[in-house]
Amino acid sequence: MQVVTNIDHELINTKETPPTPEMIQNWVKSLGSPSMRNTSGQSYRAFGDDLRIWTDEQWIDAFTHDAMLLKRPLFVKDGTAVLVGFRDEGIVREKLDLA
Repeated sequence: MQVVTNIDHELINTKETPPTPEMIQNWVKSLGSPSMRNTSGQSYRAFGDDLRIWTDEQWIDAFTHDAMLLKRPLFVKDGTAVLVGFRDEGIVREKLDLA
């Protein structure tokens, strides 16, 4: 995996500055809740099997209350989520229209 370099960005610590419900709703609309789930985190595992049948609305509420449930990094351009999770630099540049 390559590290993304030379891309102007703003790093936001979602634990310290949680995203608004509206932001999360827009991100889920763009990417879908399955791709945004941090399934390897402790917060996710604490819910048990119940979360496997949650609706997008339930996920939006959960993401709003516990930002650690969000997979990171989340790439947002002009308010729209375009990519989530670690990727190689070429994919990131493509999704951000920087290729």
